[in-house]
Amino acid sequence: MLKIDDLTYRIMGRVLFDGANATIGPGARVGLVGRNGSGKTTLFGLIAGELSADSGSISLSRTATLGRVSQEAPGGEKSLLETVLSADAERASLLCEAETAAEPHRIGDIHNRLADIEAYSAPSRAGAILSGLGFSEDDQQRPCAGFSGGWRMRVALAAVLFSRPDFLLLDEPTNHLDLEATLWLESYLAKWPGTLLVISHDRQLLNKVVDGIIHLEGGKLTRYRGNYDRFEDTRRQRLENQSRMRRRQMAQRRHIESYVNRFRFKATKARQAQSRLKMLARMEPIASVVEEKTPPFSFPNCSPLAPPVIVLDGAATGYQENCPVIEGLDLSIDGDDRIALLGVNGNGKSTLVKLLAGRLEAMKGSVRRSAKLRIGYFAQHQSDELRPDETPFHHLSRALGETAPAKVRAHLGRFGFIQERADTLIGNLSGGEKARLLFALMSAAKPHVLLLDEPTNHLDVDAREALVQALNDFAGAVILVSHDPHLIGLVCDRLWLVAGKTCAAYDGDLGDYRKLVLDRGRARRRDGKSANNGRKQGRRERARARSETASIRKTARELEERLETLNAERLGLEERLADPAIYLGPSEALRDVQTRLSAVNDGLAETEQAWLEAHETGKGEKKGKK
Repeated sequence: MLKIDDLTYRIMGRVLFDGANATIGPGARVGLVGRNGSGKTTLFGLIAGELSADSGSISLSRTATLGRVSQEAPGGEKSLLETVLSADAERASLLCEAETAAEPHRIGDIHNRLADIEAYSAPSRAGAILSGLGFSEDDQQRPCAGFSGGWRMRVALAAVLFSRPDFLLLDEPTNHLDLEATLWLESYLAKWPGTLLVISHDRQLLNKVVDGIIHLEGGKLTRYRGNYDRFEDTRRQRLENQSRMRRRQMAQRRHIESYVNRFRFKATKARQAQSRLKMLARMEPIASVVEEKTPPFSFPNCSPLAPPVIVLDGAATGYQENCPVIEGLDLSIDGDDRIALLGVNGNGKSTLVKLLAGRLEAMKGSVRRSAKLRIGYFAQHQSDELRPDETPFHHLSRALGETAPAKVRAHLGRFGFIQERADTLIGNLSGGEKARLLFALMSAAKPHVLLLDEPTNHLDVDAREALVQALNDFAGAVILVSHDPHLIGLVCDRLWLVAGKTCAAYDGDLGDYRKLVLDRGRARRRDGKSANNGRKQGRRERARARSETASIRKTARELEERLETLNAERLGLEERLADPAIYLGPSEALRDVQTRLSAVNDGLAETEQAWLEAHETGKGEKKGKK
């Protein structure tokens, strides 16, 4: 399906690929992993033909269709369902032609092809994909322009899934999804019938979906069998073996060099010493394992407070007066709680976090916080508030006020900003480094509670593991909103479900919630399928009616043409009989014209009757369709 051969590619003098090789066969589902900035998205651009390699080649099967999520979110007045359906260009073209085609054989070919590509079940399939990605039936009928950019990117993902390409490229497909949509996507991709190459830092997605991993490191592509966990184990063993073999080789070299140094000038041993020197020259050095480690980070601990630290009593909040997004909140948070907020996007998870953080006021009820409570709040949009022409040191110095520079740098060091990285302009930091800076800023005052709203979107797998470790070492409370089940499972021991405009404790674990989400999605699809049966049956009946009346329409057209021919002939015969000369000529000629005119009149009468019957039959078929 795909072959990458000796690929080299540079960008602004930096080598991203240096003689890289990889092969992906038909039907394989492969995860592409590597550090942020290593070139994974660039590789997708090279595969799609958007970029040109400096040397080497990338070859894709000529007959394969390539699918990739559009970089631009769809918009306009088309409904979500129409937008997704239009992704199948062949179906749209055939349906349009079916409305106007008249030739019976072509009509049959069109409907056979429509059946082959399951065209009539396409609206149900498109609706099921949109439903799995979080769109209700009412949402699916609304225009794309009415949704935010993140939701419209879900529509773009739905469109490429619906089009069912032979080779599907997905770049961080869960970034715009909530946990519920992420769980659905895992199940959907696990059954993907074509070839899949997915870039993801979501460990659970890679464990459940892929059967192979390609690791991008040092400009090379290395293929591993199995899911992400097996990749980590295999790679660790390979690196350990490489280190062990290098140590053994270095010991062997030292032993040989010692022998040469002792005996190279002794006549009796000189030949043996020279032989060992040649052995050293032929010995291929084993490269030392130089692995780029993700710098760990840690949140500073705080003095404990008496529980509870936050109490909500009948609280409600929102963004418009007398129009709460979430209400009836009776919740309590202790100083060591680890709570994950579950619920689909739009139900109010982020709104609840803002209420807890004091970014929103309660419209009703009350929110009581401990007098000495300090809260650290992280939201992914906060990276837009960082000043690109300043450094991490500038940002944290401003946040800490009169704090000594050494203490500012010490706090930045907790989050991986060591030496020159603390003095690097924000505009030159990666997405993961900006996230680390936000962690540093939110924890500068040694908070008792960390409120984290989607903290992992820009973190690679290793950085996510560092975050897990840091949160587990933190002594205070953690309230987490995340689409990463791995992070939730390792950090949180309580689940709150935000649904129905309120929030309450969820009685079950993450596995129970996963089953609930998938069962609910299957139920919605069953309901949608039942509702679509009537419409689908109607479409089938109309198609069958068009096919059945095609011969009638053809007969009517042929009869009309015959009527025109006979009428023209009758007019000619009548003109000849109106000419006095015909009566002066041979009697046989007059008799022939009169005989022919009688036959034409009989033919006209029969043809007119047949045309009327065909016309009435066609009208009856049209009424039946209505």
